[in-house]
Amino acid sequence: MKNYTVNHIEENILQINGLGDNPLWNNAAVLTDFVSPWDDVNPDKIEFRALWDSENIFFCYKVYDANVHIDKQDDSIDSIGESDRVEIFFRTNENLNPYYCIEIDPTSRIMDFKASPAKKFDFDWNWPENDITVKSNIKEDHFIVEIAISIQSLKNFHLIKDNIIEAGLFRAKYKKQPNNLFEPTWITWVNPNTETPNFHIVSSFGTLTLV
Repeated sequence: MKNYTVNHIEENILQINGLGDNPLWNNAAVLTDFVSPWDDVNPDKIEFRALWDSENIFFCYKVYDANVHIDKQDDSIDSIGESDRVEIFFRTNENLNPYYCIEIDPTSRIMDFKASPAKKFDFDWNWPENDITVKSNIKEDHFIVEIAISIQSLKNFHLIKDNIIEAGLFRAKYKKQPNNLFEPTWITWVNPNTETPNFHIVSSFGTLTLV
């Protein structure tokens, strides 16, 4: 399995602001090997970073994109699901029973849900509000999404074992087509080796190791 090492920082000193400019992020390894296995064109660069302290794990996506698409019909799940976004999935085990999905668009809207095999999604479920913070910012040629998730909530959902978290890191990019409709390009850290795009599968996950 692919692995990303999450470096440790001193407690309560990283405050996310949606800009990704805190000097502490320089302590994080930069992950850039995202691919779009089902598309002929290489995706624009994505930089992913993660850090942790005794209270929280922090994630930062920097997505290079000069033409961000946000569906602004409303704030429903459908609207977020038709927008450019970044995603993190966490699984409890190889059976994907259950796993948890957090999808965030460039305006900090969250689509979170609990899932089980065969794409059974519970959209009534939400990550506890006090255990997740999201900040984002859109710039001329990129957008930033920063996320802080409490370590305790990951433990409550049985998502940390021996300081290892099994996670999928993804991105959806919506591109305008000749018919004026927007269609997604699906981008992933781990190539699941499927004929058609599918993140909801065992082979799309890697590991995050907290050191």
